[in-house]
Amino acid sequence: MVYKFRVILDAEEDVFRDIAILEEDTLEDLHNAIVNAFGFDGLEVASFYTCDDTWNQEDEIPMFDTGDIPGENKIMSDYELSSILDTDNTKIIYVYDFINMWTFLIELAAVEEITAGAVYPETLFSHGEMPAEAMEKQFEAENDDFYSEFEDDLDEDDLDAFGSEDHFEDYGFEENWN
Repeated sequence: MVYKFRVILDAEEDVFRDIAILEEDTLEDLHNAIVNAFGFDGLEVASFYTCDDTWNQEDEIPMFDTGDIPGENKIMSDYELSSILDTDNTKIIYVYDFINMWTFLIELAAVEEITAGAVYPETLFSHGEMPAEAMEKQFEAENDDFYSEFEDDLDEDDLDAFGSEDHFEDYGFEENWN
């Protein structure tokens, strides 16, 4: 089967590409198709992010394994498109170049039969020109009262209960601090 995606740049102007790709291709293949469709040089790091129906970002799927133990984390090339996306789970987020944060909203628009003679992946339709710079992202905390989480209702008088430094036992670990 062929997956047909609409890949929309998160920008003020409408910029999108429609891409057809085989369902057994990987997220890395989709990454390469997006890079080619939007005219990037492909030299920057990118990640996909699973998301819910309202585009709330969930799990990261990176290009490279950055874990402490090689092979511990799955990467783009480990996921076939059909293992992540289907007619029930149609959305995924793609971020290219973590300095500029080119962000794309990707939605599975159709699942169709393979067209004889077609070469996949294929850019089916292109709309809009890429802006010179990525749209600036506004990062906002979900909880405006962040520091209240760490309040312990203690004041200076409460700390006097611990006494002076002589109150603490010396365990003789100074050699670890030199």
